[in-house]
Amino acid sequence: MLLLVFLEIGLLLGASAGAQETRTKAQLSIDLGGPDPAMQLPVLNRPFPFLPTITPQPPTPQPPARSDSHAFWDAKNRMLFAGVGVFRGLDYASTRNMQARGREEILLPDDVVNNSAGFAAVEAGASAASVGLSYLMHRTGHHRLERWVSIVHIGVTGFGVVRNYSLESRHPKR
Repeated sequence: MLLLVFLEIGLLLGASAGAQETRTKAQLSIDLGGPDPAMQLPVLNRPFPFLPTITPQPPTPQPPARSDSHAFWDAKNRMLFAGVGVFRGLDYASTRNMQARGREEILLPDDVVNNSAGFAAVEAGASAASVGLSYLMHRTGHHRLERWVSIVHIGVTGFGVVRNYSLESRHPKR
């Protein structure tokens, strides 16, 4: 403990003494009538600072960007994400139409599909998941997969929309 107190006092005195010394090497050489005598000593005998200064390293050059890299919200992605949103909306409408014609949804439970707000939330969540997965692919450098996530999502949802509208109605004949 006592050693720590002496060490702190020494650091404080050394720091204040170092802060008071503001003369440059040129001024020292003028005051002493020549070059700084400490700089005339061999390298191993020169005074060593208590806390050495660290010179910052120049930044390393960044590798060139890949030719297939692009901004995430470029025109193609915006169009693909809009397509995902449109087809999710069509899926909502086709499922409601299919139910109105007496058919039942087979992929989602009735509690979700019969609740308008819940079903809309599922459709919005699916769109957000598609954009999120595309962003993950973009950040990891899989730019082709990034586009294919949306393309496959549009294709699968479009197939479901066509299927829902082409099912026969199950209303009893009058």
